[in-house]
Amino acid sequence: MSVTVQHLTKTFDTQRAVDDISFEAHKGEVLGFLGPNGAGKTTTMKIITGYLPQTDGTASVCGHDVTAQPMAARACIGYLPEHNPLYKDMYVREYLGFVAGIHKVPNAAKRVEEMVERTGLSSHRHKHIGELSKGYRQRVGLAQAMLHDPQVLILDEPTSGLDPNQIVEIRQLIKELGKEKTVILSTHILGEVEAVCNRAIIINKGKIVADAPIRDLKQQFSGQSVVTVEFGEAIDQKALEALPDVQQVKSLGSNRWQVLAAAGQDLRPAISGFATKQKLTLLELHKEEYSVEEVFQQLTK
Repeated sequence: MSVTVQHLTKTFDTQRAVDDISFEAHKGEVLGFLGPNGAGKTTTMKIITGYLPQTDGTASVCGHDVTAQPMAARACIGYLPEHNPLYKDMYVREYLGFVAGIHKVPNAAKRVEEMVERTGLSSHRHKHIGELSKGYRQRVGLAQAMLHDPQVLILDEPTSGLDPNQIVEIRQLIKELGKEKTVILSTHILGEVEAVCNRAIIINKGKIVADAPIRDLKQQFSGQSVVTVEFGEAIDQKALEALPDVQQVKSLGSNRWQVLAAAGQDLRPAISGFATKQKLTLLELHKEEYSVEEVFQQLTK
C-alpha cells in the first residue's frame, strides 16, 4: 500500500483531534478525505507528511514509517498544505529551481519547465510569486508538490482560490495524476469529490464514519432504491405496483412515475422488460442516488 494508517491518535491537552483511525490508500486512486471544520483532516495529513507527531498509532508511506524513517517517507510525498507557504520575493522559476535543488532532482531545469507547463504557469514564470493572484500561487504550490515526481500526493484544498476555468484544469490534472500515483485530496467542495475521486473517507469528530468507493457511498446510506420512469403512453398504476420487489409507486404526472423498492434493489431491468412486453415507449428510466453532499450531511450533522 502507498499509505497505511493504523490506529492513529492525536491529542492536544484534553482534546482528541484524531481518534484511533485506520485506513489505506492505494496506487492508482484519488482518495477524497472529507469532514467538517475541526474534524481532524488536516491533523491527519500533517502526521502522514511528518509535520506533526502522533500521540499513538502508526503511519507509513511506501513502506517507510513516518516516525522511524521520516526522511525516506517524506521523499515519497508531494504535499500542498491548506495554507500554501511560498517565498513571495522569489520568481516562479527561481522558487521551483530552489525546491528542485532541495530534492536533488536530476535535470532540474528541464523538470521545472515541465511543471511550469503542466500547471499552466507558462505566462507567469518570470514574475515574482508575490505578484501572482491567489489562484496562480496555488498553481505554484501544486507545481512544487509534483516537482520531484513523488509516488504519493497529499493535497489540502488544492483548488482554493481558483476561478471556474482553472478549477476544471486542475481537477483534470489531479485525475490524470491519480492514474499513476496515490492522491489524497481534502476539499470542502463536495462536487469536486464526485468529479475527481474514486473513493472517499468521511471523518467526524476525529473518527472515520464512512470509507467506500464514491458510487457505493451514495447508495449505502439511501434508505430506499428509487427509480424514475416516463412512458410515452398512459399506463395503469397497479401494473407497475405488481412488478416484483416494488414497494410503492407515486405518480409524477404526464406519464412519469417514481417507483420505490428496498435499498440495494435495482428495478430498472424489470421496468424495461415491462415496457417491452407492453409495447410501451420508454422515454426516461434512471435510478435516483444520494449526492456526496447529502451523505456528508447525514453522517456529520
